Amino acid sequence: MKQNKVVISGGGLVGSLAACYFAKRGWIVEVYEKRPDPRDPDNVGKRNHRSINLAISTRGLSSINRLSPDVEKKVMDIVLPMYGRMIHGLDGSTSAQAYSILGKAINSVDRGILNEILLDQCETFEGTKVFFQHSLEHCDMDAKTATFKNIVTGEDVFTSADLIIGADGAHSPTRKFLQYYTKVNIEQKYIDHGYMELEMKAKDGNFAMDKEHLHIWPRKTFMLIALPNLDKSFTCTLFMPWSKFESIKTEEDLNEFFEEYFPDSIPLFGQESINEFFTNPKGALFYVKCTPHHYKSNAVIVGDAAHCTVPFYAQGMNCGFEDIETLDTLLCEQAAPLIDSKDPVACQNIKTSSLTPEQIEAALIKYTGCRPRDSASMIDLAMYNYIEMRHS
Repeated sequence: MKQNKVVISGGGLVGSLAACYFAKRGWIVEVYEKRPDPRDPDNVGKRNHRSINLAISTRGLSSINRLSPDVEKKVMDIVLPMYGRMIHGLDGSTSAQAYSILGKAINSVDRGILNEILLDQCETFEGTKVFFQHSLEHCDMDAKTATFKNIVTGEDVFTSADLIIGADGAHSPTRKFLQYYTKVNIEQKYIDHGYMELEMKAKDGNFAMDKEHLHIWPRKTFMLIALPNLDKSFTCTLFMPWSKFESIKTEEDLNEFFEEYFPDSIPLFGQESINEFFTNPKGALFYVKCTPHHYKSNAVIVGDAAHCTVPFYAQGMNCGFEDIETLDTLLCEQAAPLIDSKDPVACQNIKTSSLTPEQIEAALIKYTGCRPRDSASMIDLAMYNYIEMRHS
């Protein structure tokens, strides 16, 4: 019986989860990631300041549970639950806003540690290979072939597959190649605000603020937020118009800005952390909506490659994980039509690695039929929520 092969461009969160799913279903899996292996000790500490802390919710955890309850447990061991917002007023007052009367929470999680868990998991499957520092150079979606460049050696690496998956981020090269093969409608928009991360270190070995809340300093046209980390620090993100960033040119300007808008945060940060404003990179914020997400039975895009969003609804990663769960459900439906493919227990042992091109295409057509609509709604909610959060 033929064993299908999948090539995945991108080994980040969504790409590594996709690798786990396809390996579990019996596929030969190759993952090509542009960045170095984050688990390599030489790369620890090299993560840049553009990562924006992540919140994993039921939407994302459901996707991990479907893969493996044991992996879900590993993930839950590294999260910090946030049961609501803590609003910081100009006068230094705080006001808690619970997310749920039932005590439910969203969970702060470190992007890097989560990625490491998923990479470790995908490499437990026989027939799975992960190649780091390889960038996608060319993709022939009719021939189902791809060429990656080894960034270290400059060598071109040619590979072929039964299915090519683009999980290669907001500036997805796979999405670019998809446009050569089918009529892709794309909407991309940059917003007038950027972001910068600052670190609020632990104080005397403890959290500087309540760790069970997402902290927000809403200031109408801009805001500061803070999410807790396992090392008892907070990752703080300043979102504001580019013109506001550009108006802060000196340490005096910076101190006046914090004294006027975030006075209670100054002793929590300390001057050294505040001064990172001048050295930490600033990131642009934009969204991408596109459809279709696939070409024949040959290729499909997922995660930010399919629907990059702004971070104000905390659902970007969760939505990407849901892409993979949905795709897996639809492929299982083709492999075992008499089994409830939405039931993770019932379809635990289904293999999709011998599906025909016709069956794969049928699943991808359904995938494109639902995911662009759902992800576009999520992007719209995120845009609305930025206005709401700044005015909380």
